[in-house]
Amino acid sequence: MLERVGVSGVDALFDDLPADLRDPAIVLPSALAEPDLVALLEERAASNAPHSQPNFLGAGAYRRFIPAITGHLAWRSEFATSYTPYQPEISQGTLQSAFEYQSVVCELTGMDVSNTGLYDAASATAEACLLAARVTRRRTVALLEPIHPGIGEVVRTYAFGAGLHVETVASAGALSKEHACLVAQQPDFLGGIVDLEPLAEAAHALGALLITIADPFSLGLLRPPGEAGADIVTGEGRDLAGPPNFGGPSLGLFAARMKYLRQMPGRIVGRTKELQAPANGDGRRRTGYTLALQAREQFIRRERATSNVSTAQSLIAVAFTITVQALGPHGLREAAEVCYQRAHDAAARIAALPGYEIPDRGPWFQEFLVRGPLPAAQLESQLAMRGIRAGLDVSARPEAEARDALLFAVTEATPDAHVDALVGALAQIGSRA
Repeated sequence: MLERVGVSGVDALFDDLPADLRDPAIVLPSALAEPDLVALLEERAASNAPHSQPNFLGAGAYRRFIPAITGHLAWRSEFATSYTPYQPEISQGTLQSAFEYQSVVCELTGMDVSNTGLYDAASATAEACLLAARVTRRRTVALLEPIHPGIGEVVRTYAFGAGLHVETVASAGALSKEHACLVAQQPDFLGGIVDLEPLAEAAHALGALLITIADPFSLGLLRPPGEAGADIVTGEGRDLAGPPNFGGPSLGLFAARMKYLRQMPGRIVGRTKELQAPANGDGRRRTGYTLALQAREQFIRRERATSNVSTAQSLIAVAFTITVQALGPHGLREAAEVCYQRAHDAAARIAALPGYEIPDRGPWFQEFLVRGPLPAAQLESQLAMRGIRAGLDVSARPEAEARDALLFAVTEATPDAHVDALVGALAQIGSRA
């Protein structure tokens, strides 16, 4: 394996890490009493950046307002398992929660059917591309830029194993009859709102599918991709389940048109009713839930299997479902509107500072580019010195508007004090540039 990846030994795999962070000496004290040990751990934990530090990173992971009821219900012990409910007679609660999740995803995306969730948005999108290749019998996938680079890399990894070719395109005009699908992100990686309808028309005219990577939170405000012509919708649901935790765990949304039901990866829960009411009941037929169209043997058929996905992020899916249902359609729209307004107010304040500009990319939702009087890397460093985590440095991207720019995210959960601190710091940096 080492020879295949081109390194001399295991240690070489970690050469990208700074030397002082590799195998640092850990000085442990002698045995301590429990109160002393707790005090020591609290002291060590205090060396981390505080949770209250202003942070404007986004690029796929966002801090959201999560209703208190989500944690109260989702972290109950009944949900603390990801075991596949193959025995429906003892798994009705688990199956019903999964069915509710599927229903919520279909309502948000405007699609016909959803599975019970995949690992993350990247793997869900890669699975969508494999589905498109199977149903169209074509071998080329087009990624519409700007798209999240991490998602693009995962798609390329899956495609390599499946013998597919992946290319990036700047517009739907680059499609041909060789393409199985066009993958578009909504909002795109640089924050812009995408008009999906012309993309769907261009793809369908050539017999290709439109796959949309949608932010489910933004769908409280934006048009559902299904109404705009998308054939498959994927997305990341983690942000509506709880705060980001070192990058995970995640929740990959996957919804599609009914005609692709039998080609979908993962698990699908169905609901039915008894043929007749039980004699000792109240005269009503009882509702039952079970896994549908998913034979367990599917996952050991190797190259003939639809997918090798045999589990789901069930706990995160439960939390996601509770949040969306607690907010309701009106609450989700209101939260998305607050997010939109806060982000645009922050951008306007920054644009008013001497030496700063917000590159125009058309309509956008919660992320925006900022170009200042210093190169992006220096601006990021100056903000870090003031205790502010800047947006993502995207200056290496090919888009002209990303030149020397940072990508900032402001959401409904960003405190006004943090925005005030950012604007004040940028003004101070600009005055000294």
